[in-house]
Amino acid sequence: MSKMKKVVVIGGTGLIGSKAVKLLQDAGHEAIVASSRNGINAYTGEGLADALAGADAVIDVSNMMSFDTAVITDFFGTSSRNLTSAEQATGVRHHVALSIVNADQLAANPYMAGKLAQEQTVASSGQAYTIVRATQFHEFIETLAGAYSADGVVNVPDIDFQPIAADDVAAALVEAALGEPKNGTVDLAGPERATFESFIRAYLGSKSDARPVAADAAVDYFGAPVVAGSLVPGGGYIKGRVTVAEWLKA
Repeated sequence: MSKMKKVVVIGGTGLIGSKAVKLLQDAGHEAIVASSRNGINAYTGEGLADALAGADAVIDVSNMMSFDTAVITDFFGTSSRNLTSAEQATGVRHHVALSIVNADQLAANPYMAGKLAQEQTVASSGQAYTIVRATQFHEFIETLAGAYSADGVVNVPDIDFQPIAADDVAAALVEAALGEPKNGTVDLAGPERATFESFIRAYLGSKSDARPVAADAAVDYFGAPVVAGSLVPGGGYIKGRVTVAEWLKA
């Protein structure tokens, strides 16, 4: 059996973080659930030194939602700076951050700008790291359908889509944290690639939602202009296992 490790999960009570914590614990590792709810705050630095003491790795899945570019870039940049500094001070060997596929190409979207700031802060910190860039989650397809819905029609960008289950994202983050730092990025995507339109239509069909779905090349992705490959990996990537149909059935 491999050496048991201590891994601190920043944002450990959220969708991905809670799954990562369970995977670590089920495998016999020590998982520290770090969130502002229990006095550990990456943005302010509160509680970081104590939480990180003796840790082998940190998985950062902290999150915030804002449509203000300055606010969200400050959050991700400051949090990452505090984390990597505290990791170096306490001897943590590996920082793992969750980002988004092609975040650097979509920075006209405020959230993507924030993730890009996170990536750049981590990469320039001097701390050993791995950035896992994931595609959109299965769990957010409903939100996407709602966001692009108006007057009874769902009008989406005319682009490719390759969503991934949150379970697969958590598993990839845990595998990264238990492995050696890449000091670079790795892409992660679901097992199926098709049009954005087809995934939205399949999701709505599974819910007996009769709203028509159309694809329009003029529609952007929450403020960011997109082309066919904007939301999918352009090269090699780690492939998840769970299809949308399997996720819907589960």
